[in-house]
Amino acid sequence: MRCVNAETRRAPRTRVPLALRRLGVPAGVLGAVVAAFAYVGTVDPDQPGHYPVCPLLRFTGVYCPGCGGLRSAHAFVHGDLATALTDNALAVVGYVAFAAVWTVWVIRSARGRPPRTELGPVHLWSVGALVLVFTVVRNLPFGGWLHP
Repeated sequence: MRCVNAETRRAPRTRVPLALRRLGVPAGVLGAVVAAFAYVGTVDPDQPGHYPVCPLLRFTGVYCPGCGGLRSAHAFVHGDLATALTDNALAVVGYVAFAAVWTVWVIRSARGRPPRTELGPVHLWSVGALVLVFTVVRNLPFGGWLHP
């Protein structure tokens, strides 16, 4: 009688190349973002009933930093950069910043380096101040050009 150990009974495993394993998470994030942009590009935010209304705008009449973001994404997907900037300029800056950060992430992951994000308090406070100034200016009378 021949003894067969557990090692020989298993089916051989196929090894996923290391580069593909490294790029799995960035690819998944990109897939989710592309799916979200595809949905917003297909379903027009200007048509009522598809998306909820901003509660801050509805109850106070104040534009939040995200107001117009869906319309901006819809215009961005359709290649209308002028309308995207008019609907929410800060969102367009966010789309471009995401693309840059994602590209650096992919390059570093492909080379086997960890994605390094060294944002200190100064950077974070600066982003917060930018969002706050954008929100205040778009709600002042002279900031009407920033209304969605």
